Amino acid sequence: MSHKRIPKRKAAIAVGGAVALGAAVILLPHANASQDGASSDAATAPKTLKATDASDLASQLAGLLGDAFAGSYYDGDKQQLVVNVVPGDNNNVIVQAKKAGATVREVDNSMTELAEGKRTLKTEATIPGTSWAVDPRTNKILVTADSTVTGEKWDRLESTVQGLGSGMATIKKSEGTFRTFASGGDAIFSGGARCSLGFNVTADDGAPAFLTAGHCAVAADEWSDAQNGQPIATVDQAVFPGEGDFALVRYDDPATEAPSDVDVGGQTVQITEAAEATVGQEVFRMGSTTGLADGQVLGLDATVNYPEGTVTGLIQTDVCAEPGDSGGSMFTQDGLAIGLTSGGSGDCTVGGETFFQPVTTALAAVGATLGEAGAGAGAGDQAGGEEAGGEDAGAGEAGGEGAGADDQAGEVGGEEAGQDDGTGYGAGQGAEDGAGDDGLTETH
Repeated sequence: MSHKRIPKRKAAIAVGGAVALGAAVILLPHANASQDGASSDAATAPKTLKATDASDLASQLAGLLGDAFAGSYYDGDKQQLVVNVVPGDNNNVIVQAKKAGATVREVDNSMTELAEGKRTLKTEATIPGTSWAVDPRTNKILVTADSTVTGEKWDRLESTVQGLGSGMATIKKSEGTFRTFASGGDAIFSGGARCSLGFNVTADDGAPAFLTAGHCAVAADEWSDAQNGQPIATVDQAVFPGEGDFALVRYDDPATEAPSDVDVGGQTVQITEAAEATVGQEVFRMGSTTGLADGQVLGLDATVNYPEGTVTGLIQTDVCAEPGDSGGSMFTQDGLAIGLTSGGSGDCTVGGETFFQPVTTALAAVGATLGEAGAGAGAGDQAGGEEAGGEDAGAGEAGGEGAGADDQAGEVGGEEAGQDDGTGYGAGQGAEDGAGDDGLTETH
């Protein structure tokens, strides 16, 4: 079956906000590139870096410093990388980190000790409604419990945290309930289920495909770009729960085109590179229920205990999301694909935590690439960006005909609310007609 064109949809109430924020994505100046001082004093001063450059430097320093490395984060206000170092007999490691351009901070907890703390939590406190991730800004494990963790479960969690020792972990209570945010940015449908297409990619054999949330793909095998429409894509691989929340879904028509541009609510932007997240990094998320939202990365390699099971390796953020946003894209203002919306707690009125599947991990696991290498490259309406590049990138046109919701960036309800995604957390068909008269017009 050869698909032709997705019609533009009528704009909805939230599109105005999406357009305004979309403009910020494009028009805000990029952070300065690394700059070396002209004097010897400046040579050891912290460098001004973009978040992605800071991530690269952090990876290099992790290898250079070895056991002395205790995590890092990005200071967005100063545009500097802060590296935690456990002091020891060899003070040369601090000198090395400073020469590389990082701000160095001495801390107490090593990465080995923090990892051991996480293992203890996994063994003794794997309770639905809890999560944990290392917060390099506090040099502690941040443990979060949702509103369902009460009574004996709370006592067990609190006791486990206290047992880790003073200064090793903090515990926080969330008002919401952890759940997967099924139904998402560019809507895809399967019977009564609705989810979000994340990023179009090229499969390892050159065929067009897309990434979405794994909890969507385990609910149904065949997906359409319209409610009650004919299937246009079939699940190839899916992981959920376990070591991630992602899936590769192949378009049934090998001639499907999915260019790497994105409609963020009246503006078309390019996104063709995937990148690792950095704590402190500013990110944006696109979803069909809540449109465009922004926030910061709070933690990496997070473990989340959903009702369906435990998922590891996620990115923790303070970006808001609601049911209906699952599978949607997380990206940076300079066009880097970072994650796929998994789940969390709270909403976009009171806030909360949202967890994302790293795009780089998903691409590596399914053997896919992002970009124009094949017919399936691109990232729908869920992302925004200008930087293009590597075959390792993870975003493209999410909207394509394989997504069927390129114009959904805003209306919470739409006309079709009420459908579930098969996991019990669908927000309904909420935004198929809900946003974006300015949506992309795509050919497949």
